[in-house]
Amino acid sequence: MSKVARHCPLVVISPVPWFPLQSLIQWFKPDYRLQPDNYEDQDGISVYFPRFLSIPGVGRSWDGFFMALGSLAICYRLKKHFVFHLIDSHFAYPDGYAATLLGKWFKVPVTITLRGTEVPLSNIPSRRQRILKALNDAAQVFSVSDSLKRHVVNLGADAEKIRVVGNGIDTAKFFPMDKKQARKHWQIPEDAQVLISVGGLVDRKGFHRVLEILPALIEKYPRLLYLIVGGASPEGNILRRLEQQVETLNIGQHIRFLGALPTEQLHGPLSAADLFVLATANEGWANVFLEAMACGLPVISTDVGGNREVVADEMLGSIVPFGNADALLLALENALQRQWDQQAIINYAADNSWDKRVDILLAEFKKLVGS
Repeated sequence: MSKVARHCPLVVISPVPWFPLQSLIQWFKPDYRLQPDNYEDQDGISVYFPRFLSIPGVGRSWDGFFMALGSLAICYRLKKHFVFHLIDSHFAYPDGYAATLLGKWFKVPVTITLRGTEVPLSNIPSRRQRILKALNDAAQVFSVSDSLKRHVVNLGADAEKIRVVGNGIDTAKFFPMDKKQARKHWQIPEDAQVLISVGGLVDRKGFHRVLEILPALIEKYPRLLYLIVGGASPEGNILRRLEQQVETLNIGQHIRFLGALPTEQLHGPLSAADLFVLATANEGWANVFLEAMACGLPVISTDVGGNREVVADEMLGSIVPFGNADALLLALENALQRQWDQQAIINYAADNSWDKRVDILLAEFKKLVGS
């Protein structure tokens, strides 16, 4: 959206869940519902963080309503002084549902982008009902993958209203460095075989599924090194669990936890690696795949969500059945033995630049606002 903002004015509202007693939970879970400042300026874009009532464990089906209610005052001020013409929301619930309520209250069209959380949330009847209500009330729906579009259509959404627009890649931030130089910087031996995963340290991303097959892979590649890049996220933080798994498997010398890194630094460890792997349980369109490819890495991942749409050719990597440890191990073995056309992988990522995606979005936005 920062690239959209180069072409039209943009203000971001990012509601934050809150309830009166959550400070008590933070005594036991310090990363629980971290509270940002009420306002930030991010590269010239105003970002507001209003709070909305969200009681953990109960009443989550009301999150969409309270999210809209919590955003009402800011929207009113913006409508009075800024005059916005469109509300663009991401994730059908609760954000998209809240946006459609605000759209009705302020009489402006609403767009919703499906990004993957719609799959697990649709298993909950009350959330499924609200997801479909939001999609029905939206003026336009975007989906980051065709598989995600098919999922909500099967639930009852209108296929004619949904356009597939995948995520993109910022080639100014993701590009290959010289591998020797990158390995020297990160103190990685030149002769090591290096795997890397990037993502929030949560169960869904599947770091533990990669760790469990590493002992067998290390037998064949004793110089193997696995880089894990990521930290806590709103979904949680399983770092201690992963560290315990590494200790139990006795593979500590083959694992490096690099923590969360700024986007501008990610191309460094990516360039130092040979192979990107993510044994994820759910994705819409995994942007991190394109980021890895832009640094020249083939990708090994699981057959969930839109992963097969991103890793769309054997020259880019391979997709294995989710939960099949033997298939994941074999895919990694084959990938480490294979000679990859790095430039072809980089070119594929470049063909999926954000600029191309933004052109599509701007055209659709202009249709909705009439100018």
